[in-house]
Amino acid sequence: LLFLLSFLFHFPCTDSNPSIVVQQNISFYLIQISSYANQSWAQNRGSAWLDELQTHGWDSETGTIIFLHTWSRGNFSNEEIVDLQLLFRVYFSGLTMEVQEQASQFQIKYPIEIQVRVGCELHSGKITKDFLHAAFNGLNFLSYQNKSWVPFPEGGIRAQKVCDLLNIYEGYKETAYYIIREVCPRSLLGILDGAKMDLQRQVRPEVWLSSSPNLQPGRLLLACHVSGFYPKPIWVMWMRGTQEQLETKQGDILPHADGTWYLRVTLDVEDKEASGLSCRVRHSSLRDQDIILYWGHGLSVILITFAVIVPLVLLIVLVLLCKKRCSYQGIP
Repeated sequence: LLFLLSFLFHFPCTDSNPSIVVQQNISFYLIQISSYANQSWAQNRGSAWLDELQTHGWDSETGTIIFLHTWSRGNFSNEEIVDLQLLFRVYFSGLTMEVQEQASQFQIKYPIEIQVRVGCELHSGKITKDFLHAAFNGLNFLSYQNKSWVPFPEGGIRAQKVCDLLNIYEGYKETAYYIIREVCPRSLLGILDGAKMDLQRQVRPEVWLSSSPNLQPGRLLLACHVSGFYPKPIWVMWMRGTQEQLETKQGDILPHADGTWYLRVTLDVEDKEASGLSCRVRHSSLRDQDIILYWGHGLSVILITFAVIVPLVLLIVLVLLCKKRCSYQGIP
């Protein structure tokens, strides 16, 4: 497996394109999530990201790379892409066999989950940082630093033993070094020029409010929903006048299928204190024009809508009934 890794990753490396000028820091990284429910069931998921923009996926059924954009192939040839897909298939297969063998030998309890994040960062047109971290069952396990595998304290003695074993084999260290120092920079620079339009796009958020009864009588859980925004960085806060409500709780920022994001921000209040509260949203697409929605104002909008629609519907019904009655009476 080590020889295969070294061979498949020996692509010709290209220098940085001097025509690409990047004003901001940007990172390219791969995420691997391998789940093992029992001795016979395993699932490997993978994705690649340019900052918060997903560029690639991994089809575990066919063992192929999913290119999410026209520019996602970068400057890799078709032959190199085929080799990469073979590499990932062999890697996932070998990892699954190794995990299941070690789990049986050392009686490690299922389910097991392994997470890996590997990538590099571009600062002012130069690659200045790279990283490779792995987690085991949600805890930091090991990382690659200065051409060596280093355990995290959370990994305990098990992480130390794994690192000691990995550090014996120079092939593992050389392959990891080549991935983060050669392949990752080439991938980043290869797709960056084509990704500029997507990275620079701005999509305004849609915002609405809702509430639900709290578990405690006389209290409400107010929710501010912010949906469809891009890029990901956003600021949302429940306010009373100009005062931020520090009890505001923010959920996870979740992705939509179109690459935009969704966020739910809540505030637990007494019924009588809900009046006068507002949700304030700041985002780069708004250009310093914050969105502010006041709690209770949404009801008036609904009432106004009904006040307009209901008479209109009644009018249409009356006209239709009149026409029907006139037709029965032979009146043109």
